[in-house]
Amino acid sequence: MRRIIAPSMLSADFGNLDRDTRMIDRSAAQWVHIDVMDGVFVPNISFGFPVMKPIRQATTKTLDVHLMITDPVRYVARFVEAGADYVTFHYEATDDCRACIDAIHRAGARAGISIKPATAAEVLEELLPEVEMVLVMSVEPGFGGQSFIPSSIDKIRTLAEMKRRMGLDTLIEVDGGISAANARELFDAGAEALVAGSAVFHAADPESEIVRMLNA
Repeated sequence: MRRIIAPSMLSADFGNLDRDTRMIDRSAAQWVHIDVMDGVFVPNISFGFPVMKPIRQATTKTLDVHLMITDPVRYVARFVEAGADYVTFHYEATDDCRACIDAIHRAGARAGISIKPATAAEVLEELLPEVEMVLVMSVEPGFGGQSFIPSSIDKIRTLAEMKRRMGLDTLIEVDGGISAANARELFDAGAEALVAGSAVFHAADPESEIVRMLNA
């Protein structure tokens, strides 16, 4: 079972993004997670294309871009051009998931699809073979620092069973309320990539905290 930690730049010091990105680059984390919010699909606004480029320049690690935006198909190619390796969009944000998946693949990136806490894992069954990753939101998207929603564990198990039944290699990622305290339970349930914001960037020693999560 793969174990990937993807620190979320949403919890970094926005005045020192280069410093914080370089810290992640030298850490044991394999990915850098970038949350893109439009103020429509979610209430907050965060990173855009101009911020992506300096982050890309500061790290050689996988850039994991999570689009919390409406009509994502309009923008996926531009995020790939800005350096995204994975582009994840929300099932709830589009009427045509396959068009988004195709656009991401055409642009040369891996495609991910995400579901909110109220959305059942089963809605992804037909789409699972077409994406490289599925992202389970274990908090309501749009805000950092929220508490983990326990029912997310059942969704992870459901998706892991779908993968097994279909013989797929699709990654299962989880985002929201994650720390070293619950990382082991998530990995055991079938998650392979954990997004952690506050737990990493608010830790006294962020690099050590990443190791703790990987070894949970």
